[in-house]
Amino acid sequence: MSGLYVHYGCGFCAPDDWLNFDCSPTARFERIPVLGRLYTKNAKRFPVNIRYGDIVRGLPVPDASCQAVYSSHVLDTLCFKDGKVALRNTRKILTPGGIFRVVVEDCSRFMTDYLANSSPDAALRFMETIDFGRMNPRTINDFLKEYFGHPCRLWMWDFPSLSHNLKDAGFHSIRRAAFGDCDDPHFASVEEKGRWDDAIGVECRA
Repeated sequence: MSGLYVHYGCGFCAPDDWLNFDCSPTARFERIPVLGRLYTKNAKRFPVNIRYGDIVRGLPVPDASCQAVYSSHVLDTLCFKDGKVALRNTRKILTPGGIFRVVVEDCSRFMTDYLANSSPDAALRFMETIDFGRMNPRTINDFLKEYFGHPCRLWMWDFPSLSHNLKDAGFHSIRRAAFGDCDDPHFASVEEKGRWDDAIGVECRA
């Protein structure tokens, strides 16, 4: 089996042996001649090998062309409906038997921490940690920050719900995964350990 290695929602992690996609408006703005070079929103610039691509709209790669796909903390920033579309689109671009490894925040961890906190501000700490809700009315500055690369968390997953929706999207051989436990050595260049800490990792096959 041979095919492409695709990483979507890559952010600043863009290894050369992967096709790295991100839909950040900031990444696109940085590519504008002259003006983009003067733009200094982030502490560092997006790698030059990043391509623009939105998994919900569909990535610019042929169907059944990918041997492996990796996604880290992308589904958390999508609403539930878009998350299901993203999983179906991921399945569509993988070859039969292709590997999908996905990492998301662990909903159950936040719940456990909340239930263990007996202080009066437990609910406040919970809302701050999961990044839901708003302390203050939304301003135009908030809107601009979110649009230009500060997505808030729109959904949360646990292993049973993610497994169910992966199966619904056409995946099989679904299992919990740990950092670095994939048989395919290509994943060593794209996985970052810190993004697996206190999170749910899943590996499955198309």
